[in-house]
Amino acid sequence: MGAHDKPMEFKPFGGVSAEDFLPLLNDETLRKHLIDHPFFDAAGVGAWMDEKRRIDAQPGCRVRAVLIDGALVGWCGLQPDEEGVEIAIVIARVGWGRGLAIFNEMLGWARSMGHQEVVFHLLDTRPPYRSLARRATRVKKATHSGHPFTTYYFRVQSGTRP
Repeated sequence: MGAHDKPMEFKPFGGVSAEDFLPLLNDETLRKHLIDHPFFDAAGVGAWMDEKRRIDAQPGCRVRAVLIDGALVGWCGLQPDEEGVEIAIVIARVGWGRGLAIFNEMLGWARSMGHQEVVFHLLDTRPPYRSLARRATRVKKATHSGHPFTTYYFRVQSGTRP
């Protein structure tokens, strides 16, 4: 069974421990694509998870741990953003080949929640993604928290997938 064939699960944060998230959130290959922030300790991961649970409880939002073949590989979420609703996908290297499947699942969540548009911000450490740009209604370069990002805008329509 190849990596793409292994079962993927989206689990509420209540079903995952801070101890499981700690090495993932401090992983260097993952951190290089995020805004620079201090390394997490157990208390910091707990506080971060509490904040993600608060976001998950908000109408129109959903935050989930991503497991592949039963192993925690990251998290994803529909979160509030100054431009509306943001798709966030933070996945360790072992799950990188599953990004499109995660993205499509999240668009389904957005559709079921009645969102019209979602944004996807990628730090400039990431290469431009032609496939995302082709599917996006627009692409914009901007600075958030002092860091350059590329933002992709996606229309959420009933019955369509980007």
